[in-house]
Amino acid sequence: MTRLLATALSVRRGRRLILDDISLNLVSGQLVAVLGPNGAGKSTLLACLAGLQRPDAGTVTLDGVALSAIGARALARRRAYLPQGAQAEWPIAVERLVALGLSPHLPAFGGLPAAWRARIDRALDAVDLADRRDQPATTLSGGELARAMLARALVGEPELLLVDEPLAELDPRHAIDGMARLRALAEHGTLVIVATHDLSLAARYAHVVLLLRDGRLVVAGPAAATLSAAAVERVFDVAAEVHDAGTPRARVALHARR
Repeated sequence: MTRLLATALSVRRGRRLILDDISLNLVSGQLVAVLGPNGAGKSTLLACLAGLQRPDAGTVTLDGVALSAIGARALARRRAYLPQGAQAEWPIAVERLVALGLSPHLPAFGGLPAAWRARIDRALDAVDLADRRDQPATTLSGGELARAMLARALVGEPELLLVDEPLAELDPRHAIDGMARLRALAEHGTLVIVATHDLSLAARYAHVVLLLRDGRLVVAGPAAATLSAAAVERVFDVAAEVHDAGTPRARVALHARR
């Protein structure tokens, strides 16, 4: 079992606390949705949990070992991180872009071993891009590129996967497919942590929900018990209706306060 433990995490920017004393105990088999308004600290939290940003206070451990004590390559073999708004800067084929997710696993020299090609095929199929494999990544639409980047994160089959706003540019079909894929990945033993603004999909697919506001963890726990109308209203300053959280029928409706 993979266990990610965060203890009293704090991150400061000048006088402002971006994260304020956050503690978490997350394990493999969970899809964890991180929710909150803009500026709540979601991206900073994911970066700390990925070992890409060192907190000003507190610790993060993976299976009892501090992330700072795990070598960069060793950590990259175990976890994948997809930042918000990832871009392709070079016109490489989509297949090669996805293959970059295998870099931590490959020898320093030589081509891509044939044994790894099946993983690339599975990743492309999972995001509905098999027919775009030879297309330059820079010519993809925003939604297609977002799916290609998700495939790059998935292809290494990490035990810990952190993705920041992976649904932002996806149409409804592919957003649902993406969350369903992340849920299935979790149920096969991966610890998946996703920051998203789509409350309905989080309510439908997440096992665990974390609600952040102003860098503080407001509520955390199973989606069915945690994602209530009162919690959503407290965090987002809107009127909310939450139906069947934690089930495939979940729906969150938001309304402006009167």
